[in-house]
Amino acid sequence: MKLLLKFIRWGVYLTVVIAVGLGGYAFTLMPELPTIEEIRRVPLNIPLRIYNSDNQLIAEYGNERRIPVSLDDTPPLLIDAVLTTEDDRFYHHNGVDFRGIVRAALINLRSQSRSQGASTITMQVARNFFLTPERTYKRKVKEILLAFNMERALTKDEILELYFNKIFLGHRAYGFAAASQVYYGVDLENLSVPEIAMLAGLPRAPSRDNPISNPKRAAERRSHVLKRLYELDKIDDFSYQAARQAPITATRHVGESQAEAPYIAEMARRMMVDHFGERVYELGLNVTVTINSAHQAQANAALRRGLLAYDRRHGFRGAVATIDVNDLTAEEMIEALLEHPRSRDLIPAVVIQSENRRMTALTQTGRTITIYWQGISWARPFETADKLGPRPTAAEDVAVRGDVVYVSRTNDGWRLNQLPLVSGALVSLDVNSGAILALSGGFDYSVSKFNRATQALRQPGSNIKPFIYSAALDNGFTAGSLVSAAPIVVEDGLEGIWRPQNYSKQFFGPTRLREALSRSLNLVSVRLVRAMGVQKTIDHLSKFGFDRNKLPRSLSLALGSIDVAPVDLAAAFAVFANGGKRITPYLIERIVDGNGNEVYLDVEDCAYCRPLVASDAEQVISEQNAFLVSDLMHEVIVNGTGKRALELERNDLSGKTGTTNDFRDAWFSGFNRDLVTTVFVGFDEPTELGRRESGATAALPIWVDYMRPVLNDFPERPLTPPDDIVPRFINKQSGKPAVADDPNGYVEYYMAGTEPDGGEGAGDAASGAAQETDSETLF
Repeated sequence: MKLLLKFIRWGVYLTVVIAVGLGGYAFTLMPELPTIEEIRRVPLNIPLRIYNSDNQLIAEYGNERRIPVSLDDTPPLLIDAVLTTEDDRFYHHNGVDFRGIVRAALINLRSQSRSQGASTITMQVARNFFLTPERTYKRKVKEILLAFNMERALTKDEILELYFNKIFLGHRAYGFAAASQVYYGVDLENLSVPEIAMLAGLPRAPSRDNPISNPKRAAERRSHVLKRLYELDKIDDFSYQAARQAPITATRHVGESQAEAPYIAEMARRMMVDHFGERVYELGLNVTVTINSAHQAQANAALRRGLLAYDRRHGFRGAVATIDVNDLTAEEMIEALLEHPRSRDLIPAVVIQSENRRMTALTQTGRTITIYWQGISWARPFETADKLGPRPTAAEDVAVRGDVVYVSRTNDGWRLNQLPLVSGALVSLDVNSGAILALSGGFDYSVSKFNRATQALRQPGSNIKPFIYSAALDNGFTAGSLVSAAPIVVEDGLEGIWRPQNYSKQFFGPTRLREALSRSLNLVSVRLVRAMGVQKTIDHLSKFGFDRNKLPRSLSLALGSIDVAPVDLAAAFAVFANGGKRITPYLIERIVDGNGNEVYLDVEDCAYCRPLVASDAEQVISEQNAFLVSDLMHEVIVNGTGKRALELERNDLSGKTGTTNDFRDAWFSGFNRDLVTTVFVGFDEPTELGRRESGATAALPIWVDYMRPVLNDFPERPLTPPDDIVPRFINKQSGKPAVADDPNGYVEYYMAGTEPDGGEGAGDAASGAAQETDSETLF
């Protein structure tokens, strides 16, 4: 008996010593743990999400996919499933389940391992928020201490809500709401019983046992959860049996954007990083941009089709690589093809057989295809930008066995194709607000992330001429003024001897400004700048947003020898469209933080952000000037270089083509009273597009393709003359007032006070009363 009491006494002593030792060790760890206040402010790392104006997800940035959800919005069955599986005594312990710890310790001692953890939900939250995932006894002690602190600082429901939002559940999904979207593409409230059981079984081994990576193990885990729910009467027998037999339906859902606008997404991401730093990926910001989903989809498609069309006009450049297919398996050939980027419907393929008028090829996706002659015959060899080789007569003239080429699927079957080397941009703006409605910065963002809409500074060529004409109208010229388009030799200290020519290489005599702009006569523009003076021209162009410090102080300014980005050129054209007001393009419509509060950024701190204070745009040219230039550009479409736009069958369009020296850049900018769109086509390393690749050939078709469906959203509103615009019936050749029955007469518009003396208004032209006036000066 005495011996037993002795053992008991020593046991008590030993327990006290161990307890004191553990208490002292725990005390030394306390400074390493977060404070109660830090626990209360525990953050959720929520990714940055970009949405378009239709509230469709464009992109998501961040390592953790997370959708915060309150416990009240969580299905009760999911809560029951998680508690019964992970911690069935959650509402009855103080953060640590000592019975579970003792049980796990005994198992670990017997197995000489640390396989059993016995972590409660509170301990898992503590570990996931504040501790590292290392499996050491020191971390376990910290976990226990922190669990006690959390139970003091937070309610049980608050802890459980943190768990439901924080726990990792595989495939970058953090929290059950995110996992519901990742695996099933639905919100929590729309989950079925087997889907709830599947998600509830994930926390133990989310990377290993999730239904995408390991469907078999996931199904076993689901069965375990369903059995527990059935044993606790959380589901009835019918639901239990049906859920056990349900197929595994999980597939990857989240991560795929609802709307394709990669250049836009990158612009928005970059602006947010510039302002908030790298922590922006954890703040849960939801950024809404101005992009219209339908317009953006059409912009992507139109630019892509136009660049492919240009590329096909200039022939086939040959195979992108060669593979020795004789000693390779199909799997090895596919592996080799993965070195070449896929671009949406353009798929790399290796030619297996090429004979007569068809090819057989193995695609990067592992499919064996046949390309018939109608998909091959277009491929004349590329020689130069202006020259094609002979037409092929057989498939082996184009590609042979082992050649790596690009193919695409059409309605008529498979077609030989290639990635275009040429690129371009399209940007479309609301002319009144400056909101960017659509923007595509290149053929394919996955192939090239360079955003040509905002980053490519290129010469606009003849796209500058409407601004030159606008200056002329404010400096004594009218739309009916006659200016010589004859040869001119310019000599000055900056340019030396310069002999500008018209695009057609032809020369003309005195030409009315209306006709000169519609035919894009270079020599008229040069004479206008020379007559006004370079400085006056620069002063006027700077009103549209062109940087006066970058404008050339020479007559070459008349032909667009400045560098400008497409988005800024579109904004400049908007001045004509909206009646003379200068707008600033913007992309960021709204920013909301993770708590639903709106975040405001001043435009000085955020390029392309919406102005904080709504104010009237600055009137930089008169409404009369804007109308006259718009009317002149309407003539460009009706009778000039922009005639292709007539197929849109609209009477409210104005525009201007642009082509630079040596055909290095092709442009078209056009607008109505609601939107302005600029299209640019050119190589990233400026080189000749080809002698026939003018703005009308290379850029205008893309503009028409984009505008055709988009204009359906904007009712036709033809130009109407503002106050102080005077119509006169004048002769096309002389520019003088004409009699009503003059077959060469037409109605011209003038700013009040600049109309020809003695002429009658257009409404009085039928009276035939017209007076002769002195001819205007020829320059």
